[in-house]
Amino acid sequence: MSKKLAYFLMFMVTLAHASRAQDKAAAATSSPTSGPRAEFLAELSYYEERFVRLAEAVPADKYNWRPAEGVRSIGEVYAHITAANYGIARAFGTQPPAGIDFKAITTNAGDKAKDVQGLKDSFAHFRQTILALSDADSDKAMKMFGRQTTQRGAFIMVTGHTGEHLGQSIAYARMNGIVPPWTEEAQQQQQKSADKPKQ
Repeated sequence: MSKKLAYFLMFMVTLAHASRAQDKAAAATSSPTSGPRAEFLAELSYYEERFVRLAEAVPADKYNWRPAEGVRSIGEVYAHITAANYGIARAFGTQPPAGIDFKAITTNAGDKAKDVQGLKDSFAHFRQTILALSDADSDKAMKMFGRQTTQRGAFIMVTGHTGEHLGQSIAYARMNGIVPPWTEEAQQQQQKSADKPKQ
């Protein structure tokens, strides 16, 4: 066998391996269209959109506001969700990115820019974690929040946890005279409809 042919064959084998690896990576990160992961990812997107928009709507000087002593401030609720996203991802088998410091997340809770960016980064990391899972493991046993459940059950528990804190954040915003952006948009749409001349 000539050297040229040997090099060509080695190149083709390497190319085939690289292509297979790329296909595997694409399969792991492509969004499912049905099944438990697809349903959970839809919920995750819903909560991400609302948390980020609300966090952006709250003025920076309100991030340290709390309704009473001994409970989380506005910024601390957002920091809690950020930390939870990384912690829950770890429970699903994906370690936090290098450099994530859970103490720093809490310490920075009063800093609007860091809080908002933290939310965005943590939701992106969490989404990649769910994409890397398999629906075939939906009944696989795991622990979530100290309770024994399945992967599918964990999705439900996480949705409940995230929804609870979104409600808390909305209440905090309302107590400070801040209307959630999506509610404000719906009210404006209703007003436009009411203002339209009847035909």
